[in-house]
Amino acid sequence: MQGNVKRLPRKLVAILYADVVGYSRLTGEDEEGTHRQLKSHFEAASESIKTYGGTVVNYAGDAVLAQFPTVTDAVASAVDVQQTLAERNRQLPDARKIRFRIGVNLGEVIVDGDDIHGDGVNVAARLEGLAAPGGICISESVKSAVGNKLPIEYESVGEQQVKNIADPVRAYNARLQPGAALPDPTSVAQPQKTSSVRVTVGAVIIAVVFSSGLLLWLKPWAPEIEPAPDDRMVRPQVEKPSIAVLPFNNVSGDSAQEYFSDGISEDIITDLSRVSGLKVIDRNSSFTYKGKAVKLQQVGKDLGVQYVLQGSIRKAGDRVRITTQLADTTDGYQLWAERYDREQGDIFALQDEITEKIISALLIKLSGDERDLLTSRPTRNFEAYDLFLQGQQHFRGN
Repeated sequence: MQGNVKRLPRKLVAILYADVVGYSRLTGEDEEGTHRQLKSHFEAASESIKTYGGTVVNYAGDAVLAQFPTVTDAVASAVDVQQTLAERNRQLPDARKIRFRIGVNLGEVIVDGDDIHGDGVNVAARLEGLAAPGGICISESVKSAVGNKLPIEYESVGEQQVKNIADPVRAYNARLQPGAALPDPTSVAQPQKTSSVRVTVGAVIIAVVFSSGLLLWLKPWAPEIEPAPDDRMVRPQVEKPSIAVLPFNNVSGDSAQEYFSDGISEDIITDLSRVSGLKVIDRNSSFTYKGKAVKLQQVGKDLGVQYVLQGSIRKAGDRVRITTQLADTTDGYQLWAERYDREQGDIFALQDEITEKIISALLIKLSGDERDLLTSRPTRNFEAYDLFLQGQQHFRGN
């Protein structure tokens, strides 16, 4: 026992995590239109979650986190949300369609007021990243709990090693069977009216708890006093996640383009610094690694950060190619990596997208003011921006 330390409350719930695909690109092309359309989509998603007995926990940027009393409710709501959004998108051109990826998990969570944290939430968020646009990805615990209660077909995507979870998570794509329809929401969202369903779901949940290790549930554990090891759980959210953006490498084959790669790196640092829930290392410290081969663990130790963003830039003619990688310095785990090949005029939307990806990967919640601030820029004119970067380099004497 740990003296008088009070154990934080926990509970077992079904967790739904949904995120918008390509949000930064959409806002870059039509900021106001995307905002209105996304608000309408969120309202529709919230209504579906409520209909199936769920509760929206929070909106993390362009993502939705919700909890449900039963797994069947969560999966039924996920299917309903995707069907609703698909219908809304039907008359829109592909470039303007707003699609969600959805992850669903059954897990134990830490209850902090109206919010929830812990492995259960993190696994749901990682499953979302595995889903196809407009698709749903679920854990094996969800598949076992739902079984044939819904007309769902499952496609195994194998075992997936997800961040800060020791054991691989077996994941499945879930979709409605062809020609099938969801049951009446009343019969799904109010299981207390059907005692046999309640007993069955309860038995499955108990089995899942035992199979995942009952000791984790009974153990008197207070994360803020004695945190779990990094390979078992994310760091307690009382501390801000920390990140260093290393100077992007200029791979254009022209040293004269150095100003451009440095400028993009600095702009990303500036954008991230506007997020109150994130600790960002300043430009002078990050740029000490310019032109050097680095080891992530050493950078993490030197700068005191958990995450590092690296990348490279190739600028040729009116095209820009950027590669990025976000990694955890504690174990070298790569959260995401992407390669972008765009017209140089798209550089602003591209910067927004990279920033949005980082915020989403680190599960950071943005206020409305912060989101507006991140998407506002002094200019959207590439020629003016390019001249500014050149002037900035000259001013610094580089």
